[in-house]
Amino acid sequence: MRALSVVDTVFARHPRAVGESYLDHARTATGFGLAMLGGGLACIVHAAVPALFTTTGSDTIRRLHARMSGRAKQGAAARECFCYEI
Repeated sequence: MRALSVVDTVFARHPRAVGESYLDHARTATGFGLAMLGGGLACIVHAAVPALFTTTGSDTIRRLHARMSGRAKQGAAARECFCYEI
């Protein structure tokens, strides 16, 4: 029984808390991570050649912030609903 508790804690508790399944959360987190990598690489290129990617880093941050803010509102709504587990 203890192993199930560990699996729930490690893989399911956080996605459930934000109103997502494990796979939904994995997809979303991967998308955020790839966007951050792309924005970060653009910043590194911009550091070497300032004329390139002049707004890509800040645009990426604004876009991700807007998405994250929307997800926080959705997660709060999901936690307020009447939910039960069997």
